[in-house]
Amino acid sequence: MSVTKYTHILRPKSSLLLRTLPTIQQLRMAHHKVTIIGSGPAAHTAAIYLARAEVKPTLYEGMMANGVAAGGQLTTTTEIENFPGFPQALSGSELMERMKEQSVKFGTEVITETVSKVDLSSKPFKFWTEFNEDQPPHTTDALILATGASAKRAHLPGEETYWQQGISACAVCDGAVPIFRNKPLAVIGGGDSACEEAGFLTKYGSKVYMLVRKDHLRASTIMQRRAEKNEKIEILFNTVALEAKGDGKLLNSLRIKNVRDNKESDLAVNGLFYAIGHVPATSIVHGQVETDDVGYVKTIPGSSETSVAGFFAAGDVQDARYRQAITSAGSGCMAALDAERFLASQE
Repeated sequence: MSVTKYTHILRPKSSLLLRTLPTIQQLRMAHHKVTIIGSGPAAHTAAIYLARAEVKPTLYEGMMANGVAAGGQLTTTTEIENFPGFPQALSGSELMERMKEQSVKFGTEVITETVSKVDLSSKPFKFWTEFNEDQPPHTTDALILATGASAKRAHLPGEETYWQQGISACAVCDGAVPIFRNKPLAVIGGGDSACEEAGFLTKYGSKVYMLVRKDHLRASTIMQRRAEKNEKIEILFNTVALEAKGDGKLLNSLRIKNVRDNKESDLAVNGLFYAIGHVPATSIVHGQVETDDVGYVKTIPGSSETSVAGFFAAGDVQDARYRQAITSAGSGCMAALDAERFLASQE
């Protein structure tokens, strides 16, 4: 429940009434059947399914949680052409606005607060937001974590200027955008993801450079061979990027350096893609649920169930492989159905 729904009772006509009325903080303490933490495709898909099932979910979309606006990482994507049902490209922000509108339409309560702490040690689960960290917790019978994962960025000089204007962290998401077609492109990274993204980009770019800091690739043998045999891929070993350069609107080159001889040069490219890993937003449940070595929440194959009954994970927070809007939405559906089944088993 939100505070705004109760502001009309906070106008007492007497001091006695004032003393008996609950405080704003007390009004904000609430118990939910299902709480969803997140604001991307997984979160809102879960909300839509639960709301239509009349479970009345509450979704905490965060306030610049993990440094990203409500809507998640998708809001940093300028054009989306591969989400079914939208033959005309739309922005990530627009897609998320539509998802939010749909989940609210069916009765989801969306609260723009960031959940800062979660306690999964007992039922019902407890959680706190940044606004009530010193107050009694909110409680919930079931909890869906859909906080996503953030792509690691190199933080090059010029990166902010050309982010989504030539620089991206998702080749599959952005590689087909017109500004990259038939243009030289670059990928930073030397692992499987870098090789895979470089191979994907050869479908659109005229040439793809892989910038690898070491003198060898870290990728699996089969991925290395694919990259080395691809005529459109050139691997620049012992090479790092120093600066993203352009005309102020679009990227057109990178300042690079060979770490062996320290020679610097400009590499003409119109696209730069980071493939140096992701960081799952799982710090609020660290040590309370089973995760992998990187921090992704482990789920039982074929479900959104985790090592803690009643706690479910959906989207990129548990997906280190695909990281696509459509797969996130699908896992959000799974989480909603799993949560609904769990609640029914507790009755």
